[in-house]
Amino acid sequence: MLLAIDVGNTNVVIGILEGEEVKASWRIQTERRRMPDEWALMVLGLLEHAGLKGSDVTATIISSVVPSLTTALREMAERYFKHTVLLVEPGIKTGIAIRYENPREVGADRIVNAVAAFHYYGGPAIVIDFGTATTFDALSGNGEYLGGAIAPGINIAAEALFQVASRLFRVELIAPKQAIGRTTMTSMQSGIIFGYIGLVEGLVRRFREELGQTHPPEPKIKVIATGGLAEVVSQEGSNGLIDVIDQDLTLQGLRLIYELNEI
Repeated sequence: MLLAIDVGNTNVVIGILEGEEVKASWRIQTERRRMPDEWALMVLGLLEHAGLKGSDVTATIISSVVPSLTTALREMAERYFKHTVLLVEPGIKTGIAIRYENPREVGADRIVNAVAAFHYYGGPAIVIDFGTATTFDALSGNGEYLGGAIAPGINIAAEALFQVASRLFRVELIAPKQAIGRTTMTSMQSGIIFGYIGLVEGLVRRFREELGQTHPPEPKIKVIATGGLAEVVSQEGSNGLIDVIDQDLTLQGLRLIYELNEI
């Protein structure tokens, strides 16, 4: 089985895949000071809870935007699972052409998502990942990675509001019943949730225009979303903003890249 790990600034996503099937997956808070042995205890415990054993893991692939954790997780896998780890880094085969001016600048997670999105849903497509930052990535009809946009994640935006505005307080990040709030709490929820949906709608519209499809009778440019806020935006967004929510997109992208570079 393949151990697939995606390290983000806020969460680490860990999955066990057998072929295309995700046998189990977990989302863990990113802790930069955790040592390789601590990671091993955690991963082995999660495997045991899922009815699996460390010996079931025959390969590991890691994508990461946190270099210190890349090192710790690689050491963990090599020490406890006894195999070479494949890292998603410049020079790895992905199966897609990257049209960024400097391909090395593209985050590993964005490339992994693009690989899975094109494989499963085709192109042209827009991929939105609601993580620490919310990333928007554009794919051409033949699967080229064209570039995208990076916006502050909703939690970052909300936290900045709570910290800077002294008379405002933390609220649950759920959509209120209407945009015109009648309390401070619902006013903040409206601004945060509906305001953020407006950001997403605006960028998707601009991406569609630049991809050559301004007012299609039926959307041909699929919008694929992953990450924690995907469901909220899909439920509250207007005009069928998101076509597909795929919470396993990153894990499947890691699997596809591993199979291209099998070691």
